[in-house]
Amino acid sequence: MTSSPTRGIKTVLHPVSDLAKAKAVYAALLGVPPQTDESYYVGFEAAGQHIGLVPGGGPQGMASPVAYWHVPDIEAKLAEVTTAGATVKEPAHDVGGGRLVATFTDPDGNVLGLLQDR
Repeated sequence: MTSSPTRGIKTVLHPVSDLAKAKAVYAALLGVPPQTDESYYVGFEAAGQHIGLVPGGGPQGMASPVAYWHVPDIEAKLAEVTTAGATVKEPAHDVGGGRLVATFTDPDGNVLGLLQDR
């Protein structure tokens, strides 16, 4: 059915109101210290997944966790999901290190993410 398969959900970002408190809770939950620890983002690598904490929901205004599906071709997958009825919320853009991300909403308004590493 699709020409651009997914590689599964490997990244989940969580908006947090208090980064220091959230960092302590997630470190305890995951049993590892953060791999990335900045004032604007804290990221953990655990069990093959990346868990990110975004203070205040970040510039994208996240109001709830967003699961990011890893894909080999983000533009192709965005085209496929919009043709199927999704609405682009945040177009594909580089967030550093050659990583592209985008978000879209399903017909019920749920926010889903796509991620491509180049």
